[in-house]
This record gives sequence, C-alpha cells and structure tokens, in this order.
Amino acid sequence: MIKIIPLGEQYYQQAIALANLVHGDNYLDLANLIEMQNKATKNGINANFIALEDDNVVGLRLSYAANQWPLDEWCSPSLWPCQQDKMAYFKCIAVDPNQQGKGIGPKLLNASIEALKQQGAKAGIGHLWQQSPGNGAVKYFTNAGGKLIKEHKNRWYNYSIEENYHCTICGVPCYCSAAEMVIEFA
Repeated sequence: MIKIIPLGEQYYQQAIALANLVHGDNYLDLANLIEMQNKATKNGINANFIALEDDNVVGLRLSYAANQWPLDEWCSPSLWPCQQDKMAYFKCIAVDPNQQGKGIGPKLLNASIEALKQQGAKAGIGHLWQQSPGNGAVKYFTNAGGKLIKEHKNRWYNYSIEENYHCTICGVPCYCSAAEMVIEFA
C-alpha cells in the first residue's frame, strides 16, 4: 500500500537517490534538498511530499511556497494568472520507474497543492521536462489542469555545464526544453 506523507529528514537520502535515478546524476544532493525543504515550508506547513511503499520512497514531489523562491530568466510573470507573491513553484516530481502509471504522481501533486493553498498560494507554475519519456511530465501536468504558458529551449543547458548535471537523455550538455505551465488552485 502506498502512503503519501510530508517529506521528513529521515527520508532525505532515499529522496535524493530517487531524484537522481529519474532525472540524472547530480540532479539533487543533500545541500540542495535542505534548501528546497526550507523553500517548501511556510507557516509551519511543508509542501514537499513523498510516496512510501513499506518504508521505501517510491515517489517525490518538491514544491516551493509562494514568495519563497527567486524568479529567473525562465519565468514569465507577465503571463501568470496571479501576482508573484501568490504563485507557488512546482520544482520536481520523481516516481520510481517500477511504480509509474499507478497514480502516484497525481496523488503527490494533489497533496502539494493542498499544502500550498493552506500557505496562501493561488496558483503554481512548473517547468516541465518536454523530453521526458513519452513527454510524460507534460501529459501528467496537463491532466492535472496545467496550462502551457511558454516553451523554453535548452532550459537545463547551463545547469549541466556549470553543475555537472548528467541528463538521462542528452548527458552533458543538456539540450532539453521546458514547458512553463501553470495550475490555478480552486
């Protein structure tokens, strides 16, 4: 049976291993995960979640609270449905390849959305990996109500060069594109 719970420190190493398995070597490390956990927590509410089977992490959703993440050149705030201080950020989803297709991703996303709403967010954006196998990332986000705002070519190129990120599709450098998508919260 799969349980969805907030990400806690006791699961950090498993979460890192899963993210690197799904997204590529050096995608996530402990320092980055701690920073992401801080960005996810607002008013004592954690918006990061994991899926557990027995005591094994089989899914991970990392999200940032509204007004706790920096805009960068890949963000298009003039196209967003609300102000930046009400916009959350969906950073990462990873589901064990052996568990994909079982509804874990949507359950993790819904848990994050509920937490983000409790924190005061009105919507959330994410940069979805368009080259994910079968374009699964964009399909999953679209099925959850996500709307395309803008496409960004070579989204992770600099990350692969500067941070030694190894894309599971391109290697180094990474030429993958991102779909900037938004979900408005009801």
